[in-house]
Amino acid sequence: MSADGQRVRKPRADVQRNRAALLETAQRHFLRYGVGTSLEAVAKDAGVGPGTLYRHFPTREALLAAVLQTRSEELVARQANISQLGDATEALEQWLRAMEDYFSAFSGLPEPLMAAARAQEPDNPLTVPCDILITATDTYVRAAQLAGHVRASVKGYDLFLAAVSVAWIRGTGATDAESVDRLRALIASGYRERGDRA
Repeated sequence: MSADGQRVRKPRADVQRNRAALLETAQRHFLRYGVGTSLEAVAKDAGVGPGTLYRHFPTREALLAAVLQTRSEELVARQANISQLGDATEALEQWLRAMEDYFSAFSGLPEPLMAAARAQEPDNPLTVPCDILITATDTYVRAAQLAGHVRASVKGYDLFLAAVSVAWIRGTGATDAESVDRLRALIASGYRERGDRA
């Protein structure tokens, strides 16, 4: 029953099955081919027609947002561990790394995330997940600011974009781990207070 006393109809078993198959298949395709993979190929491999895919997920962003939701458990677990840290600066750094890893899940993922965060379009299914991550980042930033380790002008949105950018660079395969570490150090020197820079 719903809050207004109306009987709520559960989705049919075949509808639930099709949705689950589409999510599982899309995740495989995103992992293998990146977020630009053919949606028609996803539907075919899931054993449904394109119309079924688009009834469940009207846009590529809707499908991507749903797949990311199924992969969010690891990020949530890492956030829980990070929240136990007593050092606000270390917590912020570990959160940025956790987001980097999350954004690196699929080739090409940083671009639609940056577009969603920049445009703030209420109809884009990726906007809400981005907003949640930006808000979480802002919480870590404010804690580090209160501890005197991060410049007052820095916002969570800034470091969200920094993490997406590093994930994009990692995804290109054009640089090695040492270069990525140097880039992280440069970013940290930009957001930390002068006496706190590495």
